[in-house]
This record gives sequence, C-alpha cells and structure tokens, in this order.
Amino acid sequence: MSASGGTKAIVAALSANLAIAAAKFVAFAFSGSSSMLAEGVHSIADSGNQGLLLLGGKRAKRAATAEHPFGYGRERYVYGFLVSIVLFTIGGVFALYEGWEKIQHPHPLDNWYWPVGVLLFAVIAEGYSFRTAVKESNTLRGQQTWAQFIRRAKAPELPVVLLEDFGALIGLVLALGGVVLTLVTGNSIWDGIGTMAIGTLLVLIALVLAAETKSLLLGEAAGPDQIAKIRAALVDGDVVTRVIHMRTLHLGPEELLVAAKIAVEHDDTATQIADAINAAEARIREAVPIARVIYLEPDIYDERAAATTPPSAN
Repeated sequence: MSASGGTKAIVAALSANLAIAAAKFVAFAFSGSSSMLAEGVHSIADSGNQGLLLLGGKRAKRAATAEHPFGYGRERYVYGFLVSIVLFTIGGVFALYEGWEKIQHPHPLDNWYWPVGVLLFAVIAEGYSFRTAVKESNTLRGQQTWAQFIRRAKAPELPVVLLEDFGALIGLVLALGGVVLTLVTGNSIWDGIGTMAIGTLLVLIALVLAAETKSLLLGEAAGPDQIAKIRAALVDGDVVTRVIHMRTLHLGPEELLVAAKIAVEHDDTATQIADAINAAEARIREAVPIARVIYLEPDIYDERAAATTPPSAN
C-alpha cells in the first residue's frame, strides 16, 4: 500500500467521523436516545483510531538505529493493534453497557427528528469515507476478494479503515432501526436493543482487526507471487544453480527481508560467487522493490542432506 493512498483514506475517515460525532452528541442532548450516545462515542473512538494510524505511519518512517537496526516499520502494526483495542473497549463495550442500561431503565425518546436527521447525515458522510477507502483499496486489491484483501494485506491502514467504515454504516442502520421502532411502538426498549446490537458489531470487528494485526506483529512472509519472483531472480543458471531454502519476513508493510541459502558449484572461485551474489541481489530488488534487506549464503547442494531437511515454508 502506498503511504499516500492510506493517508488519504485515513484523513477522509477522520474528517467524516469528527463531523458525525458532533452531530450525534447534539442529537443525544435533544432526544435522550441511547443509540445516539453510543454512536457518538463510536465516532469519537473511530476518530481516535484514525489519529493512531496517522501517528503510527509517522513514527514508522524513523531511520534505523543501532538498537533497532531494521528500522521502525512495524510500528504501523503496533498502532493498528491499538486501534482494535480502542474499538473494543471504548466503542463496543460502552455501547453494550449503555444499551443494557436503556433496556433496564427505559425512558421516552424526545424530539425524534434530531436523531433521525443526524443518522441520515451520518450515512451520507460515512458513505463518502467508505467510498474513498474502497477506491484506494481497489488499486491494490487486484483479483482478490475483499475478505482475501483484508486477510493478506501487509499494510494495516486500509483494512482498518474499511472495516471501521463498514461497521459504522451497519451501526447507523441499526441505530436508525432502533429509533424508528421506538417511535412506531412507543416502547424505548428498542432503542436499547439497537444500541446493544451496535456494541456487538463493534466487538466482532475489533476481534477481527486484533487477529489480523496480531499475525502481522508476529511476522508474516512475503506473498506467494513475490516469493515466486524472488526464487526466479535468485537462480542465474550459471553460478547460482538452485535455491536450497529461503525465508522471507516483512519488517514493515513496505520493507521485506530475504534470507536464502543458494547452491553453487564446488569449483567456483570466491570472486565468481561474490559477483553472482551481488547480481542476484540486484535481480531480486528489481523484481520485488520492497526486498530491501537481503542475506544470501552460498553452499554446495547435497541431495541426501536436502532429503532430511524439513521443507521450507517459503
């Protein structure tokens, strides 16, 4: 994911959420709707999340140090994980609590036109934010389904914004349903039920985000297409005859580590091997530009030893 693409989607989401949050709290003040309060807190939590993503992107650009020789690219994963925690605690848990309180202690809904009007405005604003995220994601998604894109994306920003905006749109529909049912039936318990549904939705989205960012934090390999390109680039058919085994690891969304043991002939000179390694590194960087850290170890291929070695994950 390009940094500019991710930033554009984040800024669009942040702008929409700040405007929506203000409108929702005004509607809550005039109507007393718990759905409006839960949605207002949801929008505040989302705004904080986008702030965290922007901060993570900025901190990830710091230069490598002696203490962190591979740089700070994974900070984007850390802040993506923090987003899932914030969404779970502030957004989801609060909405569940507020909905339960409204069910236990229902009170009439005043000035119904405030929440209805604000919800309709919020749907338009969130729709614009979601459209921006979809547009930015489509440039990277290729032939992947949306589920595959969210699962396989190495940059956390767009999947986070996509899930947040998608959840926000569904939450707005749930909130509107709760308000409408309260008006139709005269029973404000529906407002509380809608609020609890919003909380359940946010908790589920937070769990999905946590699982995906946890996988990135643990360290994910390059994608299958990139691995195939790297393998093809390593072998020159002259000095480098095959890849004995290889490992790849994302140091950040746009930085890849490649470590491989390559087979050379026993009578190759040190100069030939060194030149072949330098050429192989150049071919890898041309084929996969994000492969910025490359370690290649030459060895003599032994079929019997290879047969007893566990197959590589890459």
